[in-house]
Amino acid sequence: MTSSFGNLFRLSTFGESHGRAVGVVVDGCPPRLPLTVEDVQHDLDRRRPGQSRLVTQRKESDTVDVLSGLYDGLTTGTPLAMMVTNADQRPGAYDHLKDLYRPSHADFTYAAKYGHRDHRGGGRSSARETIGRVAAGAVARKLLTVGPESPIEVVGWVSQVKDISAEVDDETVTEADVEADPTRCPDAEAAARMTTAIEDARKAGDSLGGVVTVIARGVPVGLGEPVFDKLDADLAKAMLSLPAAKGFEIGSGFAGTTMTGLEHNDPFEPGPGGRPTTASNYSGGVQGGISNGATVVCRVAFKPTATISSEQKTVTTSGEPTVLAAKGRHDPCVLPRAVPLVESMMLLVLADHWLRQQATDVLPR
Repeated sequence: MTSSFGNLFRLSTFGESHGRAVGVVVDGCPPRLPLTVEDVQHDLDRRRPGQSRLVTQRKESDTVDVLSGLYDGLTTGTPLAMMVTNADQRPGAYDHLKDLYRPSHADFTYAAKYGHRDHRGGGRSSARETIGRVAAGAVARKLLTVGPESPIEVVGWVSQVKDISAEVDDETVTEADVEADPTRCPDAEAAARMTTAIEDARKAGDSLGGVVTVIARGVPVGLGEPVFDKLDADLAKAMLSLPAAKGFEIGSGFAGTTMTGLEHNDPFEPGPGGRPTTASNYSGGVQGGISNGATVVCRVAFKPTATISSEQKTVTTSGEPTVLAAKGRHDPCVLPRAVPLVESMMLLVLADHWLRQQATDVLPR
């Protein structure tokens, strides 16, 4: 029954969609890390609802309140607690869902597991839980900026909506490029087509899915454990823990199955500082579960939003057949708001493994 993630850099999230508040406690953040409320608020603003016509119109400022672990602009090394109050609560809007199960939601499975559920907007299963992850991810971003010898940069973007794919250069794309369009797709032509598709789906009472790509540049060699806590394995767990995430790839992913070994292998060549580098990156920056210094490249597939306004068949909690046409506010496509979530999970995994490497690599080489 855990709501915690990580080993040395460990977070525990709390709260429900229409409860009083949501938030996170981060344990294991090193002391003396320069951190401001604005550092955290920046990523929360990218995640919040109501930021464009393409997303849910729930009106939340998602203003973060740092309760502990920060003093005079520096972390203290004690638990860092952050909270966001739920301002635009409308629990009554979900009364019609109290006695039925929404298709492809966690309503039935939560009731089956716990024998009791919060039906208000999905309660704990709502994507509003991810506020805590994004707040913790912002702290991890700051740690990875000032902790390693050179900063680690994490950038995510919408690379596909339904069957519309974008062409983006992994090595040069920036957050500014991503934030230039409400779709968070830095390919202008693809973004325009995505916008039309999302708006058409909303008007039709339907929804769309797609893919978020995330990269980490500047990852040092040696992050990751060689067997069960491989870097790519922990990234997969992190990404698939996100609401609506249904698939994960790193490097070549499933496309690598169509290649031969000669085509797929990443040839080594001399690199800076006497360390080898690779001529290609089908490995996605990870070999044997350990980072090799190349850019880490991951893709996360998200299903179409389960809440739609079209009629769907379902059953009541007593097992009677019924029809549901969902009311209220929802994202016709989760992809634009999923970008900071995917970035946060990448940052959390990298921060945890970076600290683990510092704790392991203590003797002279």
